[in-house]
Amino acid sequence: MPYPLGSTRNVPSTPSVRRLTRHEWREYRNLRLRALADSPAAFATTLAEAAARRDAEWSDQVASGAESRSEIALIAEMDSQLVGLAWSRIDDLDPNRVHLYQMWVDPDFRGLGAGRELLGAAIRWAVSVHARVIVLSVTRGNSAAMHLYKSAGFEAIGDPEPLRPGSSLLIQPMQLDLRAA
Repeated sequence: MPYPLGSTRNVPSTPSVRRLTRHEWREYRNLRLRALADSPAAFATTLAEAAARRDAEWSDQVASGAESRSEIALIAEMDSQLVGLAWSRIDDLDPNRVHLYQMWVDPDFRGLGAGRELLGAAIRWAVSVHARVIVLSVTRGNSAAMHLYKSAGFEAIGDPEPLRPGSSLLIQPMQLDLRAA
């Protein structure tokens, strides 16, 4: 349905992505807990494990993701609301490899580009730290996430693995060769 010129009624804003700041640990905690409650099959960490963390642990984690050269915590915003997150980290054993994890977008904001913006920002950061590949794992059967990653050039690598020890849910490791991007 077209909107009259100048009308903003029911028109969603464009998602923006930025690095989380060290002082936003409470906001990150709330966003992460929402992600775990909404999509428990997408994360190795459980809601109960995350909810049991002390404030100091949340604060330390966000400070690291906000200021470290080896990792980055990203958040997506729309209309001044935090609607998504992603975290990337350089592999401790291989500085040419970056891991992308904690990728999530609030269900009320899916399909509006926040996931694509988060993924793009994570890839740009990986390139900026001179990584050769970026890797992630996606829950098998999550076709929207799989489609997003495939459309960005990620390819399945290796065999599916259990999400958590003893889990029947499987995750598929994927990789994007940044030298080809």
